[in-house]
Amino acid sequence: MRLTVLAVLLAAATGYGQGRCSSNPPLGDLGAKPAWNGWGAGISNARQQTAAGAGLDAARVANLKLKWAFGFPDAKSVYGQPSVVAGRVFVGVDTGYVYSIDAATGCMYWSFKADAGVRSAVSVGPSSKAGQALAYFGDQKANVYALDAATGAQVWKVSVDSHPQAHVTGGTQLFEGHLYVPVASLEEAAATDPAYQCCTFRGSVLALDAQTGRQIWKTYMISETPKPAGKNPKGTQLYAPSGAGVWNAPTIDPKRRALYVGTGDAYTNPAAKTTDSIMALSLDDGKVLWSVQDTPNDAWVVACIRDTDKENCPKNAGPDYDFGDSPILVNLRSGKSLLIAGQKSGYVWAHDPDRKGALVWKSAVFSKPPAATGQIVWGGTADNTAAYFGVNSGGIVSLALENGERKWFSDLKAAQGRKTGQDAAISSIPGYIVSGGWDGVLRVLSTADGKVVWSFDMIRDFKTVNGVAAKGGSMGSAGPTVAGGMVFAGAGYPGVQDGVGGNVLLAFGD
Repeated sequence: MRLTVLAVLLAAATGYGQGRCSSNPPLGDLGAKPAWNGWGAGISNARQQTAAGAGLDAARVANLKLKWAFGFPDAKSVYGQPSVVAGRVFVGVDTGYVYSIDAATGCMYWSFKADAGVRSAVSVGPSSKAGQALAYFGDQKANVYALDAATGAQVWKVSVDSHPQAHVTGGTQLFEGHLYVPVASLEEAAATDPAYQCCTFRGSVLALDAQTGRQIWKTYMISETPKPAGKNPKGTQLYAPSGAGVWNAPTIDPKRRALYVGTGDAYTNPAAKTTDSIMALSLDDGKVLWSVQDTPNDAWVVACIRDTDKENCPKNAGPDYDFGDSPILVNLRSGKSLLIAGQKSGYVWAHDPDRKGALVWKSAVFSKPPAATGQIVWGGTADNTAAYFGVNSGGIVSLALENGERKWFSDLKAAQGRKTGQDAAISSIPGYIVSGGWDGVLRVLSTADGKVVWSFDMIRDFKTVNGVAAKGGSMGSAGPTVAGGMVFAGAGYPGVQDGVGGNVLLAFGD
């Protein structure tokens, strides 16, 4: 008992226990209130909220105001995307803490400390235990957790990959009692050390029993186990094939009993045929149904952009054109389906899931190929006529679903003296796009013509509901979410683009 009291006092003193809600009622019916559950607001990863779920019309969008701000103690990056379920916001930060916060007031129901930082969007679903719901997410040590969504108590925890550089960045996807988990790695960065034996990681997707965490199947994106493949100039052993990390939340296709993901580049030569690809796996057993590679021979590590210690950079290095974002499954008015995927190359690709991923169209955002930082990184959004993508060089593009033709491009200039770019995932509601930039500005644009109709500069100090000193910053990965007449944005992401760190969650309403 004394240790419990001491822990509570310590939490309050450090800010982790401040701003608690006066009570913690049961969650109740998970579908009773508007929600943005997980990464893509649905299994198709369209990142679009319905009109009823958004609760925002033109007048309300124009009158959006800051309703509350919640500060995260010791955090420098709010790189988990806020999920909204049953009137609560679930979000993780770089300190490893995951929070459950009241969507209306910003008071905190609970916080939970994972073993490492949490970038994965939280997914919430029913438990087999009556009256309980479970909140799922992964961390930067490749652990996946299930918590009691009402109390934050851990129900189970499993390691999904033993590689020391493995981590879970993409959101988990919950469907029919299975939790689908993508696995990526930071081995590209580890390879900057010439003594590092590059590289042995292979991206994968797992299916877990959502109630117990038991592994049902695991499929590596590269089927072949890495083997010795020569040595670097310093004499360090190299291995191949490697890479094909899965950075994105899986897309679920119940009609075809398929799961779709995009894969990253290779780390060593030769680059496997499943790198920089769109892949389809069987929902039931994980078997690869088909794979289409959109950029071949792309072997790359961070050492390739350094002035020194380039020994692990592959010969004839590729351009680092990962698919960082989830493929969007859309249904056309003709009845056909397409998988729309943006790539760091600056191309948007449309593949036919009924013809083993055959290419239907591709559209270049810009004619000039981007550098390794990429043009399209964390994801776009789609409605019934167009797909929309933010680009690293600044701006948002609208492309017709049927043929990829450009409908408009909105050139978003950065706030004065700040970095430009819309790498963070963008979101939409009927008639509007919501986007956060590297410059720390949150914007709402019209889907009709791309004109900005509302904006808010998040790089400032905030008075928070929990009394923690907080400052906003860049948005460079996770996107804003919308539910129940509110817009939620985590502000603070230093990232690889020299963005601005921050430690605040902002909630806007009218």
